[in-house]
Amino acid sequence: MKRNILFITLCFALSNVLAQQRNFPVDTVITTSFQATINGAKLNYKALTGMQPVWDDNGKPIATLNYTYYKQSGIDNLAKRPLLISFNGGPGSASVWMHIAYTGPKILNIDDEGYPIQPYGIKNNPNSILDVADILYVNPVNTGYSRTIPESGKDVKREQFFGINADITYLADWLNHFITRHNRWLSPKYIIGESYGGTRVAGLALELQQKQWMYLNGVILVSPADYKSYAADNALSHALNLPYFTAAAWYHNRLPQELQQKDLLEVLPQAEEFAIQQLLPAMAKGGFLEKDEKEQIATTMAKYSGLTKAQILDYNLQVPTSFFWKALLRDKKGYTIGRLDSRYLGLDKEQAGDSPDFNPELTSWLHAFTPAINYYFKNYLNFKTDLKYNMFGDVHPWDRRNDYTRENLRKAMAQNPYLKVLYQTGYYDGATTYFNSKYSMWQMDPSGRLKNRFTFKAYRSGHMMYLRKEDLKTANDDLRQFILNSSNQSVPAKY
Repeated sequence: MKRNILFITLCFALSNVLAQQRNFPVDTVITTSFQATINGAKLNYKALTGMQPVWDDNGKPIATLNYTYYKQSGIDNLAKRPLLISFNGGPGSASVWMHIAYTGPKILNIDDEGYPIQPYGIKNNPNSILDVADILYVNPVNTGYSRTIPESGKDVKREQFFGINADITYLADWLNHFITRHNRWLSPKYIIGESYGGTRVAGLALELQQKQWMYLNGVILVSPADYKSYAADNALSHALNLPYFTAAAWYHNRLPQELQQKDLLEVLPQAEEFAIQQLLPAMAKGGFLEKDEKEQIATTMAKYSGLTKAQILDYNLQVPTSFFWKALLRDKKGYTIGRLDSRYLGLDKEQAGDSPDFNPELTSWLHAFTPAINYYFKNYLNFKTDLKYNMFGDVHPWDRRNDYTRENLRKAMAQNPYLKVLYQTGYYDGATTYFNSKYSMWQMDPSGRLKNRFTFKAYRSGHMMYLRKEDLKTANDDLRQFILNSSNQSVPAKY
């Protein structure tokens, strides 16, 4: 690996700004150079790793965000070079996940299904989309190495950063400054968000248009969290969970043989049809559902969930996902299954109970990602600091009020004829389920006049579908094709 290291300090480091008395740079960048083979072709690229401030209305820095910006070398015409801006979720999660496991030029060492292996480390990602777009990974306040800058003797005004709308507002302003600094105004632009990051980028699409006058070509929602449907009445939210139950039960061989012998993609349409056409109307009747109909619905739910009819009736058809994770394998193997990826197994202190002791998929991921990202920043990107890299940072309490992000994305699409949306989700994700994402997409534009600008892709893995080697390639190929099909459009942006 050939590296050319250029360290430019753009602003003095503030001292004594953290309770731990650790210094950190507020405005700085380090440049490293690499060569890679991506999608079968060799390319040279630079990685710019740094900190860029968040300023208040008086031009005073109140926070500084840690970012990594990958740009292919030798590109003279940036107007034809797309830029993908990447966020993860939480809220409070760093951008580490998609950075070193999905779209970036390097990925962590894991096995083909995504489980940790030693020695820990980093390897080349031959599937990265860096061949078709430059990539910017952003860590919001208190994630990664990003931090607030408190005034002397005063506490940080947390409401400036930690809420749905505050988060969108300051990040949109920060992006404006970044785009200006790096001369990317002419480039086709995309924002991608995973999990809560889906809420973030849905809101950013309109905020960037209305407040920063920045128009996007695409929004990518990876396993997005849509709180509109989560916060809906029990009948809707529970009915939408059923197809996920089917997928997880199929994976663990818990469905009836007539279904188990079929491929997953043959079974799921049946579960979806039942969920919408029968289960949702039955749940809507609540306690006034006739006993015979309730028994019949419970029988069919058992068929598509791997649970027993008695268990389903105990919950009056509204089975909590936490109980499903605990109960699905209780009588067979005694393991729990993962929340974000139900392929993973957990081992509880007791087999009894109605919810797992821990999330086995998350502990597995932290096991693999944490050493890799810390090693990568120091040894590859040459970014050295005494700050802790926050995989998850302190961002709570998080203000969830006035969440209009789903509608705001629709508005952004309506106002920008170029803007297209891609959903990517995993069948075995039990937190932000694939069917919930599909329902959210259906509901976004009731008129149906925008539906040809939506693309939906699902994969045989969980929340982070890219951890599975086969899906890493497929998901990047889908993202690459989406960018190629929606960038550098030669037709006027009009209806």
